[in-house]
Amino acid sequence: MIVPNPLYPGARVALVNASSAVAADRLGPALDAVKALGLEPVPYPSCYATSRHGYFAADDAQRAGDVQAAFADDSIAGVLCLRGGYGAHRILPLLDLDAIARRPKLFAGYSDVTALHTAFNQVCGFVTYHAPMPASDYYQPVDELTMSQLRRCLFGPLAGPVENPAGRPLTALSHGSAMGRLCGGNLSLLAASLGTPWEIDTKGKLLFLEDVGEKVYRIDGMLTQLRNAGKFRDCAGVILGEWTDCSPEDPERSLTLEEVFRELIVPAGKPVLSGLACGHTLPTLSLPLGAMAAMDADTGRLEVLPS
Repeated sequence: MIVPNPLYPGARVALVNASSAVAADRLGPALDAVKALGLEPVPYPSCYATSRHGYFAADDAQRAGDVQAAFADDSIAGVLCLRGGYGAHRILPLLDLDAIARRPKLFAGYSDVTALHTAFNQVCGFVTYHAPMPASDYYQPVDELTMSQLRRCLFGPLAGPVENPAGRPLTALSHGSAMGRLCGGNLSLLAASLGTPWEIDTKGKLLFLEDVGEKVYRIDGMLTQLRNAGKFRDCAGVILGEWTDCSPEDPERSLTLEEVFRELIVPAGKPVLSGLACGHTLPTLSLPLGAMAAMDADTGRLEVLPS
């Protein structure tokens, strides 16, 4: 697995929108936030309201074209997704992944961007970063832990412990330790990948899962899809992140999220850690997807290993 070169002060970074549009009043603050990191932002057409196509930042061809062009431009050192939303999986058939594989670059985002992470990790063979996005998160002041973790992914070094905010220890739902490449991201996108050429491959890997705004029964359904597809059987371990605004439809007649996890994930007999502060939350950690990592459910430890 290739680890793209880290960014550096003054590096030109492409800003793209593979999914939903950015509100017009957020683009300026997002550009300023990228500049505050010491980088030179280069917004592509999908960033502007004039490109909007219904609920997408632009039509499929434009969104795919922006991603493709960002990787093809040798003056661009990295590619940052402005936001998530919906639509990244629609552009996968339009991307020339062989061409992208020949020019691996630092690529960061999360949520709907999970579709691109999976393709770039599995088809293109390079590490990508599940990290906060300028128009969703740090267009406004956020906590130092979030920003320090983001800078760690952008500028390095990657190796070292992934530590939750103080006072929020990880919880073991199933004990044991495991080592493998990190994979995963947003549960909705991973479930949608099943049966496609970009289906999530969990064999021997540490599978990270998170989601936002889903009812418990829908999370149950998506985890059941992964379970029935053998994804928990195949993986080395599971790391559960934040489940923001994921409430039961009828609290008096619903399983809890923990009950769902214990019934669908734990029986695979793999170590399971719950409560990682990563996903649609602040503070949020950043994860290098595709990098080697080690987890120990007994001690609540997660660590990115040297490449």
